[in-house]
Amino acid sequence: MDATDRVSPAGAGTAGTAGTAGAAGTAGAQPVDADPAGAVPAEAGRRGRVMGLALACHPGPALAVTALGCTLALGSGLGGPRSALVTAAVLTGQLSVGWCNDAYDARRDADAGRRGKPAADGTVEARAVWAAAAIALALCVPLSLACGALAGAVHLAAVAAAWLYNLRLKATALSWLPYVAGFGALPAAVALSLPGGPWPRWWTVSAGALLGFAAHLADTLPDIAADRAAGIRGLPHRLGARGTRLLLPVPLLGATAVLAFGPPGPPDAGGAAALVLAGAVALAGPALGRRWRKAALAGAVAVAAVDLALLLARGVAGS
Repeated sequence: MDATDRVSPAGAGTAGTAGTAGAAGTAGAQPVDADPAGAVPAEAGRRGRVMGLALACHPGPALAVTALGCTLALGSGLGGPRSALVTAAVLTGQLSVGWCNDAYDARRDADAGRRGKPAADGTVEARAVWAAAAIALALCVPLSLACGALAGAVHLAAVAAAWLYNLRLKATALSWLPYVAGFGALPAAVALSLPGGPWPRWWTVSAGALLGFAAHLADTLPDIAADRAAGIRGLPHRLGARGTRLLLPVPLLGATAVLAFGPPGPPDAGGAAALVLAGAVALAGPALGRRWRKAALAGAVAVAAVDLALLLARGVAGS
C-alpha cells in the first residue's frame, strides 16, 4: 500500500506561503499572490492542496473497492437507488481508510523519502488529511446504517478493521486480518442490504476473505524491501519476497475453487473454465514479478475479475 520511489525534500507546501508573505511585504511591486522569485500563486497553491488531498486517499484502491461494491449491489438486484446508497457507504469508508493511512504514516514516509505521499512531502498538511478522514468516517456511519442495521454493522466493522490495520496491525504478523475481514464483509453487507436481509451464502464470504488475503500479499509484494527499511514487519515482510510470491497463488486459486465448487451440485463448465483461467493467471503473475514489479498485483486483479463474474452468476445471498 506504500509507494517505494524517492520524493523531493519535505516542506514543499511551505515554500509558497513564505513567498506570498515576501511579496506582500514589497510595497506595490508585485501582486499579493505571487512574488518575483516565482513562488506558486495562491490559487495554484490551493489547487495543489486539493489535488494532494485527492491523491492522499489512495484513489486506485478506493475506487476499485467501491466499484466492486457497486457491481455486487447492482448484480444482486438491489436496484439503482439502493445500489447508490451501498456505493456511497463503501466509498466514504474507503476514503476514510485511505486518508487515515497517509496521515498516520506522514512522518515515517517523509523520513523514508517516499514519493507519491502528499501528507509527507508537504503538498497538504497531515492535519488536513486527518480532518478529511474524520469527515468521511462521519458520513460513512449513517450511510452504512441506512442500508440496514445488520448490513451497516457489518460494513462498519470492516471499516474499523481497516483503521486498525493503519494504526496498529500493519506492522505485525496479523497484517492480513483486516484484509480478510474487509473483503469477506463486502458481499455479506450487500446481501444483508437486500429486502428482508437474507443471509449471505457461505462461499461468497469465504471467497471474498481469500481474495482479501491475496490482495494483501500482492499489494505488499513490490514494497517489501522499502517497508522493512521503514520498520514495517507485517506478514509478507516476515515471509520475504520469495515466500510471499510462492504463497500468493494459494488464496487466489482457493477463492476461485470455493466459488466453483461451493454451490450445491456438481460444478458447471463455467466454474471449471474459471478455475483453469484463474490458475494460469495466478501462477503467471508472481512468476513475472521479477520483470514487472506490479505483475503479481495485476494477476490478483485479473483473478478477482474472474471470481466476481462467478459470484454474480451464483448470487450473493440465499440459504
